[in-house]
Amino acid sequence: MNIEVWQGDITELAVDAIVNAANETLLGGGGVDGAIHRAAGPALLAECQRLPELRPGVRCPTGEVRATGGHALRARHVFHTVGPVWRDGRHDEAALLANCYWQSLRLAEQMALDSIAFPAISCGVYGFPLHQAANIAITETTTWQKSHARPLRIVLVAYNAAAFKVYQQALASTGLLTENAPPMLPPSAGLAAAH
Repeated sequence: MNIEVWQGDITELAVDAIVNAANETLLGGGGVDGAIHRAAGPALLAECQRLPELRPGVRCPTGEVRATGGHALRARHVFHTVGPVWRDGRHDEAALLANCYWQSLRLAEQMALDSIAFPAISCGVYGFPLHQAANIAITETTTWQKSHARPLRIVLVAYNAAAFKVYQQALASTGLLTENAPPMLPPSAGLAAAH
């Protein structure tokens, strides 16, 4: 079992794949999406533009995932997943968010990737309550690792100290982390040589 909580900038991680909290167009946006597109460079946008539209303006429906190269990122791949917009919790938001994690992990397994990093999907402008989203992230990733060999390493990236604490508490509730655990080392430590 190797699920880590790390605070920092997901675009700096040298992992096999980072997950982008994208919108349905896959053409960039604000928050994590904009940061990933800026760090990856214009080739990422060009690759996203080549992905087929399922209907006008939709390259990836909510709850699904699409893969691209990492381009100028340290990560080899970007998995673009579209989280749900929080309405009131009664419009399948939890199931759709869970599917973002599950489908991303399934794609990582299919691609034989060893490491993947997730941001707090849907917790920015989409308004998903952080505590609920963190519990979903922990539940889906721990459940996945109980029955799948890959990816070997899952990193949950917190964008600030408050999110880091929420993730740690959610992980601690599973018995996998104690409240007083030392801060995690940056996931990029020791991985740069692999790229």
